[in-house]
Amino acid sequence: MQGLGHGQPVKQPPHTGWLVLLRVLFVATGFFSIGMLAWVMLLRLAAVTRRAVDWCLFVVALVADLLSLVLIGTEPGDDIHTPVGYFGLFLLLGTLAATIVYYLAAEIRHYARRRQAYAAQRAAHGGYAYPGPANPYAAATVPTVPISRAGHDTPFPQAPVAPHTPPPLAHTPVPQPPQRPAPSHIEQVRAELDELSDYLRKHDGRNDGSESGR
Repeated sequence: MQGLGHGQPVKQPPHTGWLVLLRVLFVATGFFSIGMLAWVMLLRLAAVTRRAVDWCLFVVALVADLLSLVLIGTEPGDDIHTPVGYFGLFLLLGTLAATIVYYLAAEIRHYARRRQAYAAQRAAHGGYAYPGPANPYAAATVPTVPISRAGHDTPFPQAPVAPHTPPPLAHTPVPQPPQRPAPSHIEQVRAELDELSDYLRKHDGRNDGSESGR
């Protein structure tokens, strides 16, 4: 924004009532002086806006007022009778009217922009808190725990204790059913002896039955 500066904090504009009072005062100065002090309004505007164009217009208005006074002063009598005198009077009043219109419009526009910039600045400062300087060692800060030691009253830092994390459970193998070992030679012989004993018992039983029948 021209006239307000870039990258600089915007100051709070004056109260509207005070600005209106100043405008009335400067306009009345130019009006009641019949345009001879019209340049005062542009001087005030250039001092407020600090724009090169306003300083140039101030110089133009000052030169126009001086030229009009010189032209009117060339009249031989108290009244204006010549075209040169009328041109000087027209230049004086025209400069006064143009200065009043431009001064009011430019100053009102300038303070309106300044007020908007100030409101935006306040909204930005109010909506976002300025964080303090980042502390890169904040995450590594060791908590201090008061430890009673003989001759020491200052708590000593104690290393942080990491939370106990149970180790992951190992995969437990499923027990396989025991396989039945193959019969050995002794068991095979024992089985044959058992079969032979059964056979003999059966045979003896048959013999006993036959003898008793006789």
